[in-house]
Amino acid sequence: MKHTTSRLLFAYWDGLRRERAAPDRAEIAPGAIRHILADTFILAAEGEDRATFRLAGTRCDALFGRRLQGTAFRDLWPADAAAEPDKLVATVTAETAGLVVGLLGQASFNQTLPLELLLLPLRYRGQPHVRLIGTFSPASLPSWIGLTPIEHVETTSLRVVTIGRSGRHAGAGVAGPPQSELRRPVLVVHEGGRR
Repeated sequence: MKHTTSRLLFAYWDGLRRERAAPDRAEIAPGAIRHILADTFILAAEGEDRATFRLAGTRCDALFGRRLQGTAFRDLWPADAAAEPDKLVATVTAETAGLVVGLLGQASFNQTLPLELLLLPLRYRGQPHVRLIGTFSPASLPSWIGLTPIEHVETTSLRVVTIGRSGRHAGAGVAGPPQSELRRPVLVVHEGGRR
């Protein structure tokens, strides 16, 4: 995972799930991820591995120039590549694995924007394979974002993050921490903030 947003969501998700394959949707507390909430979305997996946006943060909406809630996840890809997002959803739900996907957003006037997509499984009311949580992390924020929408994305890379019951992740393209770092905390939360 290259982007801070992806790493923060993964750390939060991994902390919630503990020894389980995936946490429950009801455990997600928006306040706990408030710093990345605008980049975060939740998908509802529907039959045939298709998915619909149940919730989408404001920066997700701004990237695509429209409200994503209620729209099909596959609509972000061109029609001739609509099977790709269905396969991504199927991989996350069937394998209970996370995915880190490299995307290239295509806007008008040949403008492009590299994005990192993180998809992680969630349980919903005790059922697996029905919800996913994820983020879109742009490599940069060009001046045209919010004015010119990304019309569609193309998949440029894919890495599977396989999660073991022990809490260690060992995915293709995602290295776990070296043994010397296993005793040190990965994320430290300090009390404080606004009152």
